[in-house]
Amino acid sequence: MDRPPNVQDHYIGIDVGTGSARACIIDETGDIKALASENIKLWQPENGYYEQSTTDIWKCICECVRRVVQESLVNPSQIKGIGFDATCSLAVFSNDNDEPIPVTGPKFENDGNDRNVILWLDHRPVEETDKINATGHKLLKYVGGKMSIEMEIPKVLWLKNSMPPELFDRCKFYDLADALTHLATGNETRSFCSTVCKQGFVPVGVDGSVKGWQEDFYHEIGLGDLVKDDFKRMGGVDGVSGKYASAGECVGTLSRLAASQLGLPEGIAVGSGVIDAYAGWIGTVGAKVELTEDELKSDVPHNDVSQAFTRLAAVAGTSTCHLAMSKNPVFVPGVWGPYRDVLIPEFWMAEGGQSATGELLRHMLDIHPAYNETMALAKAEDKHIYDFLNAHLEYLAEKHHAPAISYLGRHHFFYGDLWGNRSPIADAKMRGSMIGLDSDKSTDNMALWYYATMEFIAMQTRQIVEQMNKSGHEISSIFMSGSQCQNPVLMNLLATTCNMPVLIPRYVNAAVVHGAAMLGAKAHSHNRNDGSEPETLWNIMDRMSKPGRLVQPGTDAGEKLLLDAKYDVFLDMCNAQQAYRKKIDTAVEKWGALFDADDE
Repeated sequence: MDRPPNVQDHYIGIDVGTGSARACIIDETGDIKALASENIKLWQPENGYYEQSTTDIWKCICECVRRVVQESLVNPSQIKGIGFDATCSLAVFSNDNDEPIPVTGPKFENDGNDRNVILWLDHRPVEETDKINATGHKLLKYVGGKMSIEMEIPKVLWLKNSMPPELFDRCKFYDLADALTHLATGNETRSFCSTVCKQGFVPVGVDGSVKGWQEDFYHEIGLGDLVKDDFKRMGGVDGVSGKYASAGECVGTLSRLAASQLGLPEGIAVGSGVIDAYAGWIGTVGAKVELTEDELKSDVPHNDVSQAFTRLAAVAGTSTCHLAMSKNPVFVPGVWGPYRDVLIPEFWMAEGGQSATGELLRHMLDIHPAYNETMALAKAEDKHIYDFLNAHLEYLAEKHHAPAISYLGRHHFFYGDLWGNRSPIADAKMRGSMIGLDSDKSTDNMALWYYATMEFIAMQTRQIVEQMNKSGHEISSIFMSGSQCQNPVLMNLLATTCNMPVLIPRYVNAAVVHGAAMLGAKAHSHNRNDGSEPETLWNIMDRMSKPGRLVQPGTDAGEKLLLDAKYDVFLDMCNAQQAYRKKIDTAVEKWGALFDADDE
């Protein structure tokens, strides 16, 4: 029998995002008792290069954990589990002394900052990514058909091609979440979430996989030296030279060194980490909602794990990830996965995404001529710029007697893949375009740019959802997390454009770190050693998730017709850009070849 939860037990969640590290402490019911964050350092040595340091990240984590323990007044002896999530970034350590190895060329010398992390956003391995995808290896069908430049094997190959051979031979490689559980425990256990989703690991038994890692693939792309010693430098072979775990399964306990640094007792259970977006799934899709007849199946109990199959988790920050679970593998062109075992054993996950959403909104405002003027106006009213612009759009709609804000932007068309397309067309060369530009440099015009950017985010979300459902998913609702949840105009636009309810979580700014804390509860469940069965991750989510707030699609028939028409234009702009690029590439093919020959 399952042991009843101890109401005195508490758990810590640690979330490492692109710009900050966060920690929270929750009780057995899932209530957050304290929350803290610290900005982490980011280096950009060249255009397209983004680097961080596990030393700096760990220092920020320790500060956050000490603060939440102090502010919550929780006795450290009552903290029973710790869970980690992080961006899907590549961390590099030495296999002889476990010290960070710098990733900055050409000399790869330590500058005192231990810059040993190549961030997910880093786009340096262009040639390596092309080489990997040119193999057509069968593992590529489990990453949406193509390995993204944001994944980690292209980055490992770049290091192989760029580092002195003797230095590369000393490297061992981690996804950042696995690097953090390594620093916490000293163990080398890797997570299925990290390795399957971002490193080309195919779980044993899937499509004939024997070791997880694919030997022929490594040899073909030029990383054959990592095959040695049963892939030890990548984490090894499960059950032979390594160990792998699903989300939250106990990978060890807090070491003496880590406990001292964090200000916690030794021996606290540490859960297998996940990529930050997947912690967002854990922190949102278990929320209690009033289900419709279509969503509530008569043959399963309320909030059964099968209800998750209809819920898309949209984890929105700098970028947005779109996560969906299924009982069986569903292959979606341009969507990463399907991935087995990464959250719950035997279940499959698919991951779509937009390379930039929060960053896109920031960028489009930053480049508008009225930026400084509008920021001053927002400051004068003591408002965040987005709140100010939302209010300004309402004012403009009233001033022009518009039936809705969307009517103001009816002849403004924006396509926003400024950083390339992650899903559903998986084209890193996609860029932005705008139709409807004029000479207006006012705040009014900036508000229209802002609205058009939100409209693009909503349109592309619909495109991703439609592609997933067309391929076999059955998504009927969107469970959001991240700061964008606080934007009511964007949330209403998402619900109406996609024609499905959007759920806003109880902890709007902490859904991801809340999910990480649930991993700590899962780790403790595995580490009890009292004869009781470990609690499933879904049961923990069901027990600890809080009710959310539903945003229903708009009911204005006129606005629906407008958004449907603009969605058709959006698709045309997407397709036309690819057609234009192909037409021009064909036209300059011989010219470019002659130019390249002369250049040589």
